[in-house]
Amino acid sequence: MSALVTGSAKTCYAVFFQERIDYERALALQMQICERKKGGCAPDVLLFLEHPPVITLGRNGDWHNLVVSEDTLKSRGVSRYHVDRGGDITFHGPGQLVGYPILLLERHEQDVHRYMRNLEETIICALADYGIEARRQEKMTGAWTSSGKICAMGVHISRWVTRHGFALNVNTDLSFYDLIVPCGLVGKSVTSMQAILGHEVDVREVTKNLTAHFGRIFGREMIQQNLATNDTNLMSQIFGNS
Repeated sequence: MSALVTGSAKTCYAVFFQERIDYERALALQMQICERKKGGCAPDVLLFLEHPPVITLGRNGDWHNLVVSEDTLKSRGVSRYHVDRGGDITFHGPGQLVGYPILLLERHEQDVHRYMRNLEETIICALADYGIEARRQEKMTGAWTSSGKICAMGVHISRWVTRHGFALNVNTDLSFYDLIVPCGLVGKSVTSMQAILGHEVDVREVTKNLTAHFGRIFGREMIQQNLATNDTNLMSQIFGNS
């Protein structure tokens, strides 16, 4: 596979992984790409993937919002991690589309508030393609519907290189949210595209719609790539031997 590196500062590769990736492995991949970007030798990348069941806690979070025992987590095959993104506690798992934009924000883009609002707008526009009306909610990052929160967000930005991102519930098993107080927000429900529409949704199609809106909103020329995850070195698949 040829390298994805490009001379165009406005090119962004939307990379869709065809199999699930463990959270720890995906985090290591983000860190590798991020370090290459800080060194000036990597393009902007938007990683799309699904995780096996995992609960993550952001740097502003509290494990008190995990409301079950370790034994219960093990019985449901759920791992957990404390990570450096913003936000509180959330769930990732099968049927949920996770997006990790790893961008070098240009000078005119260097506004964290604007970056978050653009991520929300990307999700809101993609959901509108399916007739789902989503909105922002004051002081509560993410995308919300009348049925509950449908997309959680948490990011880390260092030297204006972004990591982490968003988690959109497409066909997610919502019973996993019973294990936590989602995002630390007591009394707030969660939902999915499948729950709202009443049928399973094609995750690959959602990825394509998100990619188009992301490119328009962030002003990037998107190039789509599909990758297998059985290679022992995913970096070589993304960047070749550069």
